[in-house]
Formats: sequence, C-alpha cells, structure tokens
Amino acid sequence: MARYTGSVCKFCRREKLKLFLKGDRCFSEKCSVDRRPYPPGQHGQRRSKFSPYGAQLREKQKVKRIYGVLEKQFRLTFQKAQHAKGVTGETLLLLLERRLDNMVFRMGFARTRSEAHQLVRHGHFKINGKKVNIPSMLVKIGDAVQLRDKSKDVALFNESLDAVERRGILSWIELDRKEMRATVKSLPTREDITMPIQEQMIVELYSK
Repeated sequence: MARYTGSVCKFCRREKLKLFLKGDRCFSEKCSVDRRPYPPGQHGQRRSKFSPYGAQLREKQKVKRIYGVLEKQFRLTFQKAQHAKGVTGETLLLLLERRLDNMVFRMGFARTRSEAHQLVRHGHFKINGKKVNIPSMLVKIGDAVQLRDKSKDVALFNESLDAVERRGILSWIELDRKEMRATVKSLPTREDITMPIQEQMIVELYSK
C-alpha cells in the first residue's frame, strides 16, 4: 500500500501554516514553521504569487496533508461528496472528518493523524465491540470506538490522552477515559473544523 515516508515539516512550510503533523513538536520552539517561515527548497525565500489554478491546487494539497490522504483516495472521497446531498465542499470535509483514523486522533488516543492511522492499521481499536483495522472507515452516530483490552496498558495512549487538553475534545465526541472509549454523539459540522480551509476552491479545481 502506498504511503508517504518523507519529511512532513516541509508540508507546513510549503503551506505557510501549522498543519500539526508532528504533535507536541508543533507547539514547541523546534517547529519548522516558526524557525523557517518560508517554503522549502532552493528558491523558497523568493516572493511567489499564485495563479487562480495555483491557489486552488495549494488548497487541495493543504487538506490532503491535514488528513494524511493520498491523491487517489482524496479524489474518490471528493466523488463521493459530489453524489451526496448538500454542499459538495462541506460534505468533502465532513467525510474526511468521519474517517476512523481522524476519530482516533480527535479522541486523543494519538498525537497526530498519521500516528492514529498506524494504530488503527495495527488493530488496537474496536468499533461496537468488533476489531477494525481500516483507517478510512467512516464512523456514524452511535458508534463506540474503544481501545482493545490488550492495548490499554500501552503507555502511549495515556500520554496522548494527557496531552489532548491542548487541543480539546470536540462536542460531537463523548470520551470515557476510564473505559478508554469514545462515542459519536452526532455527526461533525463545518464549525467543528477550525483550520483555515476554503473548500470551495477544491470544488472549483476538480470542476475544471
């Protein structure tokens, strides 16, 4: 299965925005965006001006990188949003938000979405009592995502939960830390996504 294994700090520098792809490092003085607030590469410090197409492409790349999705899967998600009821751009973001790996990140069991993706692939979680290992699975109202009994003693999960207060638990998720379980109270809304995203530009890009 294809996955990106290179540096992720350059993604934040490319978008000139903290995408919080490295957990606690993003909040520290080691953050690359704070140290080198210009795009990576030989010509990164040159002043650049994007065409309308370039701005749309950058917006698409930014959302892909936030959620850790590769191009083919992102396009398939967009096509699914196109055929769903509602505003296509908002539906796209909400489908990405409902991914299981994002849910695990939002619950606080992982410091980053890429870490959540790996933890799901390794079978650390159950949904409604059944073991799952598909990061792209969409959660729905009433789903209970719980850490498997064998994984509850892993120090990583408690450390991640201690750090979750920095970003907070969203209102659509009910967390029971004692049981290491989170329940989907309602579907996420556009207001729950606070990153500066202009989803309409992505719709315009794919409509060309």
